[in-house]
Amino acid sequence: MKLDVITLSGDKAGQIELSDAVFGIDEIRGDILARCVNWQLAKRRAGTHKVQTRNENSRTGKKMYKQKGTGGARHGSRRAPQFVGGSRAFGPIVRDHGFDLPKKVRALALRHALSSKAKAGSLLVLDAAALDAPKTAALRAQFAKLGLKNALIIAGPEVDGAFKLAARNIPQVDVLPNAGLNVYDVLRRDTLVLTRAAIEAIEARFADKEAA
Repeated sequence: MKLDVITLSGDKAGQIELSDAVFGIDEIRGDILARCVNWQLAKRRAGTHKVQTRNENSRTGKKMYKQKGTGGARHGSRRAPQFVGGSRAFGPIVRDHGFDLPKKVRALALRHALSSKAKAGSLLVLDAAALDAPKTAALRAQFAKLGLKNALIIAGPEVDGAFKLAARNIPQVDVLPNAGLNVYDVLRRDTLVLTRAAIEAIEARFADKEAA
């Protein structure tokens, strides 16, 4: 698969050949994408929700009333869940929501996510993501010329400082280095923008895995 390489000003800067093993998968597996997205979202949950159990509630432990003779049900404590001020039954506790997902499944999900963008025509290749000065208005105008309103930009091994500062105040535009590439962010944005350096790193990463 070949794609045109463009500059931030919209000019053509040649073409690039994309690996079919990474960007040319025809049958996109939605189930694999869903598994990886759920894994990512579960992993980043704090899990700090907590309610008091009966042994942590500071209400009195005295028996409410005598066992027999009242005509009512027998109760031993006001800490029981059915009473106002009592504890909650089976409430949330502090825990880790994360679960394991094999590395091969994660790698496959990323390839399917990249291929889905290429197949939908939502993949742009930039020659470089760098600016001389961190001017948000100028960068916004360049994005408008390229038709970028909702995009994830993978800028290369490191994000250019001026580009990062200029892009951080533009809504619905995320800028990440190569190491930050992930399935969830690829899918949540309408357009995926990769630099030449990012594509080389992605293809090298998957080539190493296939060789292994």
